[in-house]
Amino acid sequence: MNKPRKLQQNVWYKVGSEVNIGEPLFKLPAVIVLLHRVLRETKARYGFEMRRLRLEGAWLTFYIKSDDSFMLPLIMQLLKQTFSLRFNIMVGRKGHVWGERYESEILDGEPPMDAEMVDWAAIDKSANTPIAGAMAYILSWDSLRSPGMTITTRFSARNASKPESPPG
Repeated sequence: MNKPRKLQQNVWYKVGSEVNIGEPLFKLPAVIVLLHRVLRETKARYGFEMRRLRLEGAWLTFYIKSDDSFMLPLIMQLLKQTFSLRFNIMVGRKGHVWGERYESEILDGEPPMDAEMVDWAAIDKSANTPIAGAMAYILSWDSLRSPGMTITTRFSARNASKPESPPG
């Protein structure tokens, strides 16, 4: 059973969450653009400060301080659900994208000195990058349908076509 999170006002949190679909998604530029779009929308809705945003293979980690720290669960819910829905539409699949619940840790004071502020101008620029139609990536899924199957995706949210089953 999950235990309730400890939440406090006006503190920084170290937050981490893992993608759980057998692929290091954050190596794909289109996935990073999608995450940047979702981050921008989440920040516009809830307002927060973020430092040291790291996308490493299948891990997303960052430091966050919200105007109202009791909003952390809502921020993470919006971030993860919106990303999951849009990603599943892009690749024409169903199911979970993220692993377990996100991990959070209350920091004692400020984040480490080397934890730079997130460059929201760069995120905004990336989020406005077109990803529909022209860009195609090959994703190999170990856990989907059959081992070693590859899916070619056009990354168009409106015109996402389901991948064809491999012959045989």
